[in-house]
Amino acid sequence: MKKVVIVGAGFGGLKIAQKLKDEKFEVLLVDKNNHHTFQPLLYQVATGGLEADSIAYPIRRIFRKQRNLSFRMAEVLKIVPEKNILETTIGDINYDYLVIATGSTNNFYNFDNVKDDLLPLKSVNNALDMRSYILQNLENAHQVKPDEEVKKIMSIAIVGGGPTGIELAGALAEMRKYVLPKDFPDLDLSKMHIYLFEASENLLSSMSSLASKASEEYLKKLNVAVYKNSKVKSYTNDQLELEDGTTFLTSTVIWTAGVKGNMPTGLPSDSVEGNRILVNEYNLVKGLNNVFAIGDIASHKDKENPKGLPMLAPVANQHGEHLAKNLIRIEQGLKPKAFKYKDKGSMATIGRKKAVVDFPKRSMKGAFAWFIWLTVHIASLVGFRNKFVTFLDWFINYINYDRPLGLIIRKYKRR
Repeated sequence: MKKVVIVGAGFGGLKIAQKLKDEKFEVLLVDKNNHHTFQPLLYQVATGGLEADSIAYPIRRIFRKQRNLSFRMAEVLKIVPEKNILETTIGDINYDYLVIATGSTNNFYNFDNVKDDLLPLKSVNNALDMRSYILQNLENAHQVKPDEEVKKIMSIAIVGGGPTGIELAGALAEMRKYVLPKDFPDLDLSKMHIYLFEASENLLSSMSSLASKASEEYLKKLNVAVYKNSKVKSYTNDQLELEDGTTFLTSTVIWTAGVKGNMPTGLPSDSVEGNRILVNEYNLVKGLNNVFAIGDIASHKDKENPKGLPMLAPVANQHGEHLAKNLIRIEQGLKPKAFKYKDKGSMATIGRKKAVVDFPKRSMKGAFAWFIWLTVHIASLVGFRNKFVTFLDWFINYINYDRPLGLIIRKYKRR
């Protein structure tokens, strides 16, 4: 049987591995972690709404019944396409077909020199660190005397007004309103400011104008200070400065301003463009005949998407499912079919009964949109336990307006 090696157990990697079940392939899935993470709900872990194991699931358990698949926890060091070899931390791995599904990582742009002072949100570790750091600051606020110092350690700045940014801002604002007064009754929470900075004219710039306006309206009702057309210039000594010279004192800056492809080394230089891998309509990497790329890492351009498809989970899922069918067709001696992305919509939640949803022909906001968001996200989780526990936690939170997971499991210190 031909050997298909899949690098990355994100949405795309998981989907293609599942769709090759019982097919005449030897499938090897490689990832540096032993679990799949449902990244859209990382902000819930960061704000104490869910435990980490509610959105993470062991890879080996997912594929217990898939006899043609093996898993190896390893980091890829280099791809050697001329030899059909993958160099990893556990040795060399040969392949007949290679599928790169390494996803994306944070893009700090010109803030790389201070990235250790920022709080990103791309992994379970990031989420747990963020939760601990925010709670540590609230605990420390009891010992601090000058008002300016209290304000600095209690205030939170979020850079980036995309889905992750607004969802975090909404969750933190609800936590400040409903949870912290009960857990920290002796703290003056009026000194806890939540700032959201967006460089462009609108929040959720990739969504509809209804979604953009509604999300801003919801955030302002939750007393989040929204700054549009506000590009962050620098962050030093707990002082965040905008390009117009405005400054803010805060020791907590959450970075959600951009992502880039999590690029492996070893590919031909002309197959890489802007931290993404150039692929054709069959997801075949430019210049290679048996290496494919799917999901966030793939720059899949067409007439409708001249800059490439968006870096979203639905794209990765559709890539993975389609490529699995094409690999089967290739082995059957048939011509592969061109990929066509079907945009089924996008969504974001700003808090309790506050969400926005864009369908291809209709947009909506409010409680019904929130219910759709809840349903889609629970259905998308891996494993019955995760679905059940998440539903139960959300149901309890809905009834008592609480986020009970205020544990500092491990202390976090910047740099």
